[in-house]
Amino acid sequence: MSDPWVALEPGADPAEHARVLRRAHETFTRAGTVLRPVRPVVAESWRRSVRAGVGPDVTADVELTDGDLGAYRAEHPLSRVMTLVRELMGTFAADGEHLLAVSDAHGRLLWVEGHPATRRRADRMNFVPGARWAESAVGTNAPGTAVAVGRPVQVFAAEHFVRHVQPWTCAAAPVHDPRTGRVLGAVDITGGDRLAHPHSLGFVQAVARAAESQLALLAPRPATGEAAELVALGRDEALLTAGGRRVRLSRRHSEIVVLLSRHPEGCRVTSCCARCTRTNRSRR
Repeated sequence: MSDPWVALEPGADPAEHARVLRRAHETFTRAGTVLRPVRPVVAESWRRSVRAGVGPDVTADVELTDGDLGAYRAEHPLSRVMTLVRELMGTFAADGEHLLAVSDAHGRLLWVEGHPATRRRADRMNFVPGARWAESAVGTNAPGTAVAVGRPVQVFAAEHFVRHVQPWTCAAAPVHDPRTGRVLGAVDITGGDRLAHPHSLGFVQAVARAAESQLALLAPRPATGEAAELVALGRDEALLTAGGRRVRLSRRHSEIVVLLSRHPEGCRVTSCCARCTRTNRSRR
């Protein structure tokens, strides 16, 4: 496999590969043995799923509904980029009979949108807003695994740990806070076998990067701190307060700082500097 994060090699038969993966999945759930051609990223995710106590027949729990969901979404940082996500992914999802989904860093789905018939099918497995799709809740899946490993990932067919999710294919990429680097959540595209293509993984990665760029533009500028304060009148040595510190300047430095405060653009004329110095001295 040239790219371990892509589910299918170019030219591979999706139906045959799905059959091989189903056999490998059954072997793993029965004996704990990972067979080829299961990718390392999937094998590691299956093992994390087992350690978390996830069974192959669980269903995602819906943790947030109605007003609680609406309030949580409104306060979440990714709400600020949903217009952009819809512009980039909405038409692709609708035309391809796919779903676009956005999760938080805990794997909870915040938005699930797209083709109506596909949404109805997804509803039956609780792939709905407010449901928790973390690896620790429902095992290997693209949004849950993407936030778990912190990078884009594609999950195809029986690579999903839970059996009733195995008819689906999905690709997801984490979205990071541009200031801190922490994972805020993930953007995901979910549908059928047609998504088992490297382009779908590159697509969600590009959307995630665009969302991060938008968040960076919307971020408030960092505080510059309090303005510096200079006290020089009536004193031989000026007091400069800046950044919470108070510094007594020497007489020469006091004159220089006073000159700069009167001429922040700089003072190139010697007579001007001398005049300002005399004026300052006369006020002491």
